[in-house]
Amino acid sequence: MNTVLYISADGAVHETRAYSKADIDQLVHDKGLHCLTSSDRQFDFWFSPAARGCQRSANLRATEFLLATTSFTAKSVPLLRGAVVVATHDADGDLDGLSWQQLDLLAGRHRSLTRADERVLCRRSMRDDRRQRRAAPAAQPALVSCARPRVPARR
Repeated sequence: MNTVLYISADGAVHETRAYSKADIDQLVHDKGLHCLTSSDRQFDFWFSPAARGCQRSANLRATEFLLATTSFTAKSVPLLRGAVVVATHDADGDLDGLSWQQLDLLAGRHRSLTRADERVLCRRSMRDDRRQRRAAPAAQPALVSCARPRVPARR
């Protein structure tokens, strides 16, 4: 039984189970997963490189966890999008679950983030959202016909 953290696109964190990479594929809803590993090689962050629809905005909670466990700065950490799964791996590199000690360590590192880091991430996320809205093609108005159907006259 492998306990992993599932961080949904809206930032809610859930403990769930995954037995293989296919389970992570199903949690993230994508087949082209990428993985970033923490500096101490304890935590693996599984995510999709191209989120779509409502999952285009940055997942700040997952990005904060990545920032807390790597040597990235708040200005250089990649903004993770969509759902993210945090797990670990065994000595062979296979998927493994997080122990309660690792969950405590992850929570402790997350609490160590400064308010300045949080402000920088929030500003980066808002700037990125504005950039995406400007780059998105404007929705074209749908053509609507106002003509009434022809009805034959009765005689």
